[in-house]
Amino acid sequence: MPGGPTTVATLHAAVLRRTTARSGDDVPVTTPRLPAREDAERELTKPEYHQHDPNLAQRALNWLWDRIGDLLSTAADASPGGWIGLLAITVLVILLLIALRLRLGKLRPQPSTSTGDLFTDRPRTAADHRAAAEAHAAAGHWSAAVQERMRALVRSLEERALLDPRPGRTADEAATEAGRALPGHAAQLRTAARTFDDITYGDRSADQAAYTRLRDLDTGLLSTTPRPAADTASPAPAQRGGPA
Repeated sequence: MPGGPTTVATLHAAVLRRTTARSGDDVPVTTPRLPAREDAERELTKPEYHQHDPNLAQRALNWLWDRIGDLLSTAADASPGGWIGLLAITVLVILLLIALRLRLGKLRPQPSTSTGDLFTDRPRTAADHRAAAEAHAAAGHWSAAVQERMRALVRSLEERALLDPRPGRTADEAATEAGRALPGHAAQLRTAARTFDDITYGDRSADQAAYTRLRDLDTGLLSTTPRPAADTASPAPAQRGGPA
């Protein structure tokens, strides 16, 4: 339609003016109100009046933006300072979310410490695991180095008969059982097992300090004497009678 898109209200007014046009002798030609309205509605249903109407997707998008605008206007009216106050609150919330994300760090799944086997491949000696750990450490692969050193520690305890060789043993189970035979190192063993689980099942990474602590623990256990299975010392008999 020439002249660009025309609003419905404008077209409606134009049709009504046409239905109430004056004749050549300046005598108004009037049409009853209801038939005039029906004529206007029929006129507006013609395709040429709607060729510039937005499509369904555009109408939905316009409706959405109108609702968002209404929501923002309501929020601006309710917030101190109007639009400036709303903008300040939005920026503050974004900064708080960024600070919280930096504080929490990488999101990690909860470590699964109840079903993970300590040894996942063919049996190897403690010396084999130690050599693999040192190779990983030399390359700066601290997580793999910690895993191999923990396996070396447990395998060494099995070779010394402080732990019974048992397939499917977890790091937590090994630390608990070894802590009974070596009570002076029980806390360090639990920490080592927790570190192993966090790296292996919790998607965490180790550093050089973590590997050094585990290596020192493994080396220290080699010269540690286990506690006897039963305490053979008998309590001193109670002294009877008084002083002479």
